[in-house]
Amino acid sequence: MTSTAAVPAATEPVRDRERTRNEILDVATAEFSERGFDGARVDEIAALTRTTKRMIYYYFANKKQLYIAVLQRAYARIREAEQQVDVAHLDPVMAVRRIAETTFDHHEANPDFIRLVSVENIHRAEHVKELVGQVDLGTPVIQLLDDLLRRGRADGLFRADCDAIDLHVMISSYCFFRVANRHTIGAIFGRDLLDPPQREHYRAMLGDMVVGYLTTA
Repeated sequence: MTSTAAVPAATEPVRDRERTRNEILDVATAEFSERGFDGARVDEIAALTRTTKRMIYYYFANKKQLYIAVLQRAYARIREAEQQVDVAHLDPVMAVRRIAETTFDHHEANPDFIRLVSVENIHRAEHVKELVGQVDLGTPVIQLLDDLLRRGRADGLFRADCDAIDLHVMISSYCFFRVANRHTIGAIFGRDLLDPPQREHYRAMLGDMVVGYLTTA
């Protein structure tokens, strides 16, 4: 006797969970960075992806967890970029310059990251505070910079009164300001901080500023 039970079509595609999750995060990143947590709509994110609102909640449970996942991935990407710099084979001065240049390149290429961080600062890091209870966002870069500072001091190159957090803030503030304040600086001074012909000038300025400070007694 032949069974009449429905059989899934052999050609029915198998959903790639990781790809789907990343596609949702890509669209959600753009939506949250543009509209903030309160202004973003999960319905809109679903409409812009190949998923449904129900599928989004399957992966992320709710809007808040989706937003936190967006933040986590955004911070993970800059941490990964920093860790990929082969500082072990560079002298401390060149290694610090490379880290600064990596941050410069990352922030320029990821304006959504700048907007997400700006939104979080407006709301006093409400969601980042929750995220740091789940994921270590700061230790990798601080350990990396601390090691470089210790090497530089041991070689008699770096000043002693700058710690890894100071250095991180110095590098990040320059890179962040350049992207975050592009439009206001342009409106007030008529200068585009992301003007391609000036890119290498600003990139070198960052390296010179950081190295100059560290090597000044």
